[in-house]
Amino acid sequence: MEIERKFLIEKENLPNLEAFSFQRIEQGYLCTEPVVRIRRQDEEYYLTYKSKGLLSREEYNLPLTKEAYEHLKPKADGIVISKTRYLIPEKDGLTIELDIFHGDYDGLLLAEVEFPSEALAKSYLPPSWFGKDVTYSSEYHNSNLSKGKSAPGR
Repeated sequence: MEIERKFLIEKENLPNLEAFSFQRIEQGYLCTEPVVRIRRQDEEYYLTYKSKGLLSREEYNLPLTKEAYEHLKPKADGIVISKTRYLIPEKDGLTIELDIFHGDYDGLLLAEVEFPSEALAKSYLPPSWFGKDVTYSSEYHNSNLSKGKSAPGR
């Protein structure tokens, strides 16, 4: 089960990112209902299934080989999303995953925080540099962004 909150971030509010580790991510969607995604995360490759949902939803990750990923990538519908993900330690042992999008969504900044329970997710008080909470807006799901529609508020 994936339980996460998602927030827009303004570039001028970003913390200094030099101290944090990051991952380079490329992902495409073979299907958006249900979500079936392929992802390259640095040199690791995955096939992911996600159920419907906003705050929480089922998620299953399966490893792929580089060859399988490259074979499936041309079959992706819409835009193959490219982003850099910074991993920022947060209070209570949580991690902020800050995504800085490239290419078609250059300039879009989204922060996600995953939680062990819905109760913790609902009671979470985000840091002051976070912007609008878009957890309940499916428009900011990467699967919807892959369709090439401009993200709201950009």
